[in-house]
Amino acid sequence: MSKSPSHPAALGAALLVTFLWSSSWVLIRWGLDDEALRPLTFAALRYGMAAVVLGGWVASRRRLRTAAAGLSGRTWLQLAALGLVFYAVTQGAQFVAIDNQPAATTSVVLSWTPLLVAWSAAAALSEAPALRQVGGSVLVVAGAWLYFAGDLGATVAGMAAALVGLGANVASSLMGRSANRRADVPPVVVTAISMGVGAVILVGVGLAVEGIPEVSVRGWLLVAWLALVNTALAFTLWNLSLRSLTALESAAINNTMVIQIALLAWIFLDESPGAVGAAGLVLVSVGVFLAQAAGGSRRRRARSPEAAGEGRPG
Repeated sequence: MSKSPSHPAALGAALLVTFLWSSSWVLIRWGLDDEALRPLTFAALRYGMAAVVLGGWVASRRRLRTAAAGLSGRTWLQLAALGLVFYAVTQGAQFVAIDNQPAATTSVVLSWTPLLVAWSAAAALSEAPALRQVGGSVLVVAGAWLYFAGDLGATVAGMAAALVGLGANVASSLMGRSANRRADVPPVVVTAISMGVGAVILVGVGLAVEGIPEVSVRGWLLVAWLALVNTALAFTLWNLSLRSLTALESAAINNTMVIQIALLAWIFLDESPGAVGAAGLVLVSVGVFLAQAAGGSRRRRARSPEAAGEGRPG
C-alpha cells in the first residue's frame, strides 16, 4: 500500500484538483462554442478516454486486477448503476446545461448537491438536522436568491438540464458512499468501472442523438487534456489527498469550486456576476460549507470522489 501524503502535501493536492475541476468548465465552454462539439458527444469522448486510461492502470497492477476480478455480480450491478447515474446522467446533463447557459449559473445549481445530500442522509438515518445545517440551508437559499435575482442568462433548457444533473448528482453521491463501504475494493477500481460503464452509455446516446462527431485537432487536444489531466490525474490526486484530509477539510476545499468557477468564467468567458451576484455566490459557498460541517466530525475520512459525495468534478 502506498504511503499517505503529509498533511500540507494533501492540502496542496486537493486545492490543485479543485482548480483543475473548476477550469474544466471554461474548457468545456470553449469546446462547445469554439470547436462546435456537441455536449453528449463531448462528455462521451472525455470520460471514455479517461476510463480507458484508468482501466489500463487497473489492468497493469496485480492488486487492482485481483480486486476487480473478485467483485461479486451484485457489486458489478451496483457499480454499473453508479456509472449510469453519476457519469451518464450527471455529466451528460452538466455538459448540456453548460451548452445552454453561463457556466457559473449551472455551478450555483449544482452547488446544492452537498446540502441536499446532508439532508437526505439525515432523513435516511432519522436524525434531526444540526443547527449549523439549518443555518447553512438558510444561507444557501438566500445566496441563490441573490444570485438569480440578476440577469444571468439562465435558459429553460439550461436550468432543466442543471436540475436533472443536480438530482442525479445527489442520488449518485448516496450510491457512491454505499459502493465504497467495502474497504477491500480500492477507490480507483470503483472509479474505473463506474466511469467505464457511464462512458459506454454516453457514447451510445451521443451517437444516437448527435451522430458521428467531426473533431478538429484543437478539439482533440481539449478532450485529451480534460480526460488525462482534469479527470484521470485529478481523480487519482483527490483519492490520494483523502488519505490525509478529514472529511470536513475536503468538504471545505471542494466547496471553493463555487467561487473558482465564477472567477474563471468572469476572466475567460466574460460572465460577470456583478456585485449582487458575487455576494450571492459567497453566501451559497458559506451555507453549503456549514451544512457539510454539521456532519464532518462524524466521518473522519472520505474514501473517493463518489464516496465523499461533495464534489461535482467538471
